Amino acid sequence: MASTDNRPPASRGGRSLAKARAAFDGLRSHGGFWLKALSQPTIDLTLRTQPGQRTRIVESPGLSLPKAELDVLVAQLRIVAAKTLPEESLSYGIFSGEPERLSRAIVTLISEEDTGRPIAFNALSVMDVPLDGEPAEVTHLGLVMVDPDVRGQGLSWVLYGLTALVLFARDGLRPKWISNVTQVPAVVGMVSDTFSDVFPSPQPGARQSFAHLQLARGIMAKHRAVFGVGDEAGFDEARSVITNAYTGGSDALKKTFEIAPKHRDAIYNEFCERELDYGRGDDVLQIGRIDLAGARRYVMSEVPSGSLPALLAASAMLALQRLVLPVVYWMDDSRAFGTLRPRRQDNGTVR
Repeated sequence: MASTDNRPPASRGGRSLAKARAAFDGLRSHGGFWLKALSQPTIDLTLRTQPGQRTRIVESPGLSLPKAELDVLVAQLRIVAAKTLPEESLSYGIFSGEPERLSRAIVTLISEEDTGRPIAFNALSVMDVPLDGEPAEVTHLGLVMVDPDVRGQGLSWVLYGLTALVLFARDGLRPKWISNVTQVPAVVGMVSDTFSDVFPSPQPGARQSFAHLQLARGIMAKHRAVFGVGDEAGFDEARSVITNAYTGGSDALKKTFEIAPKHRDAIYNEFCERELDYGRGDDVLQIGRIDLAGARRYVMSEVPSGSLPALLAASAMLALQRLVLPVVYWMDDSRAFGTLRPRRQDNGTVR
């Protein structure tokens, strides 16, 4: 009897130890992910974002990957695209065949952990756009595709926010401009809720600043090919709406309002139905920023509760970036950082 009575505590202790080890392994994995993100000049990271799935983030694959690896990556993206649009093909962005597109892209690919089967991806693009007479970098949230078999599994927090957060952290928590072109109410709402200073948006207080207008004009003048909008498409500057948008290789993505995924908040559904002509094929061009407030909103509201290790790692990363890394940069006299300049110049002179 004594032996029988003693077994449950031992069993519970074993389970507790196993859980602690699993939590430690998760934190170690996420910690390694963020340390690599902060140290790599060009990001190529892999992270287990939820049970059974691994996410890879690759920056500038057209430049950073050998051709064989690049071909494999593009083939994986095409597998997802074929499942998403089985009777259609895309001819813009990363599928255009132009090396420049893959050189300026940041690809986020989610795959099944056991089989390696690709199930979803996002292809961000980095655009140089003039702002107040100076070049500004705008990260376009890009093409998102999810295998119909896994839709509804909560992948949007990875596909839309994780990569933007990694770039924000890697670049020293400096606010970064983002853009988004869509006619999907769910995506309009996600962008409005996650990022800061977003226009257009039905949120109270949303307004178009002169910076928004400059960036929108620059994007429409030079970067239509990034999101598959042809020269014949119009642009309503006051509303930041692209009219007749699906003529530049993105035709297969055109939706009716009835089938476009809706947001849980009806304000975004009503906004899209009111502002967009779905028969003509309109899109909104949203401009916003990721900053510290936006990063905090994303971590607290978008990251699932089941991904607590990622939440903790992200919080630790933010603290590390703000408190520790500036000291490291200050002590490193070999590289420039903001207004700090290296002690030894390229010509050999010492300051």
